[in-house]
Amino acid sequence: MRKIIALLCIGLLYSCQEPIKTADWAYLFDGTSLDGWRAYNGEGLPPGWGVVDSLMTFKTEFISESDYDYKGSRDLIYGAKEFENFELYVEWKIPPGGNSGIFYHIKEGYSGIPEVAPEYQLIDDLHYTDFHDIEDYNRSIGITDHPEKLQPIQSTAADYGMYIPAEDKVLNPAGEWNNTTIRFTPEKVTYYLNGKVMLEFVPWSEDWKERKNDGKWGMAKDYGKFKKGFVGLQDHGSELWFKTVKIKEL
Repeated sequence: MRKIIALLCIGLLYSCQEPIKTADWAYLFDGTSLDGWRAYNGEGLPPGWGVVDSLMTFKTEFISESDYDYKGSRDLIYGAKEFENFELYVEWKIPPGGNSGIFYHIKEGYSGIPEVAPEYQLIDDLHYTDFHDIEDYNRSIGITDHPEKLQPIQSTAADYGMYIPAEDKVLNPAGEWNNTTIRFTPEKVTYYLNGKVMLEFVPWSEDWKERKNDGKWGMAKDYGKFKKGFVGLQDHGSELWFKTVKIKEL
């Protein structure tokens, strides 16, 4: 009887969508399932996402033939709980030419996550433009100095469109694992890459507001304004792998 009760308890634990907690950390992905994850503005998983070899994986070949013309976002959010002040740790890998991002303080009801949520950029700094022509896009947002090149504010560990990461970053090349930590409090936000501080800023400060209003997000009136929300991961048309996603509330 005790064994049956124990098995029932274990079953209830793993069917629950609340984060699996270990000490101060809550595991949003622990290598076993995508419980709690779903599409932005949706109920189920967007096409392409699954668990393969204990990794949270996005692959274009996982999209069924009927979904090849799918036009909506394939971005993924952890929709079981919102977070306010936190330390978020993610292990990730992208392919050559890959592009993704980590979002936080997400609110639904908008046309897309970037319209409302800050993004820690993940991209192939060295070879992204070998696969993608970004000159027209960069010119469209006012970049005229070498618009054919990936800009520092678009590079890995940038607060995308807002803050530039440190120049001496240690970024493992595409195809190898990297890890990211985002520490958010109202007093200071710190972005780390492979254990090293990349940038710091004060959210909603005068400096933050000037950058927001003068840059890419000037027309997105609700960008970055929310103090609590979901966390999420961006699909940008390339394969993606995530090994660990855990969060500590502060």
